[in-house]
Amino acid sequence: MWTRTLLTGICAATLSAGLAMAEPVDGEKTYDLLFKTGTLDAIGRDNALVYRREVVNALKPDAAERDTGDIALSFRPDQVEMAHLQFQQGEKHRSLGVFPASVGNPMIMYFYETVVRDMAEAAGGSPFYIRNRVKASLIEPSEVEPGEAVIDGKTVATRTIRLRPFEDDPNRKLMQGFGDLELRVTMSDAVPGWYLSLIAEAAPDQGSVVYRSETQFDHLEEGQ
Repeated sequence: MWTRTLLTGICAATLSAGLAMAEPVDGEKTYDLLFKTGTLDAIGRDNALVYRREVVNALKPDAAERDTGDIALSFRPDQVEMAHLQFQQGEKHRSLGVFPASVGNPMIMYFYETVVRDMAEAAGGSPFYIRNRVKASLIEPSEVEPGEAVIDGKTVATRTIRLRPFEDDPNRKLMQGFGDLELRVTMSDAVPGWYLSLIAEAAPDQGSVVYRSETQFDHLEEGQ
């Protein structure tokens, strides 16, 4: 049985990233923040982290409906050092994979892999090319934007990194709006598992959204 310990205020969090001075960091620091190690070490192995994923896909509405749901990260008694990801949509559950918990939270890998898949499926093009560009952006210099979020009634510090993997791509005009894709990852030591939100958005010229995938930490479920 799980008891639900909801961290209130996250969905209505007041993020103020960008209000303070952003800190430029090199590619190694960008990667280290995005793929921070040890982020699951403090999570009790009888607990679970639950995330909510909401998808908008103007090119593939059926895919957006298919991919909107909850993602649970849990540990099994016989595999306590492995993190299990499961997608949950009503009564439908499916495994998303098993990952070494010692490395860190696999939600970051799930995030960028789903973006690669969604873009290839919606806009066409080679998934290998798309993946290589996204992976390259993960180790490029970036800026870390300090901010704040209200979690369970408390104001906590956050950090946000923005990546634009196709900003200078010579083929961006052929990508049906995905050439403007921006990835935003907001992190905080105060959030179990490190990631507060992982957002991918393609909204050309700030007009209608072509694609948006938002994965938000929802709550910690405590085992009994």
